Amino acid sequence: MGINSKHLATFILGAAAGVAAHKYLQTEEGEKLLEDLKTKANSLKAEAEGAFDKAPEYFEELKTKGSETLKGNFPDVETFLKDLYEKFVGNKSTGSTTTETTPIPDPIS
Repeated sequence: MGINSKHLATFILGAAAGVAAHKYLQTEEGEKLLEDLKTKANSLKAEAEGAFDKAPEYFEELKTKGSETLKGNFPDVETFLKDLYEKFVGNKSTGSTTTETTPIPDPIS
């Protein structure tokens, strides 16, 4: 694959943009821009780390509240899901005569 005029022009324009950005960042205004970007990046990093630390608590609360809501609105759901799970597990353990295998879903916890 050879270098054609489009590749050469793209390289020259990219190099020129890099030189211009370097010159701009050497000015007082450019240094101020870099400091602002560093401050914002550190702020976002701290926020992301805080959210990561709180995630397990959030999902545990979501699981608990979701379970309570489901049981409150559908009181027989736990029995229904257990029976449904036993039906799927029971089909495999009884040794059916067909050669097809039915995938067993993971239990809902």
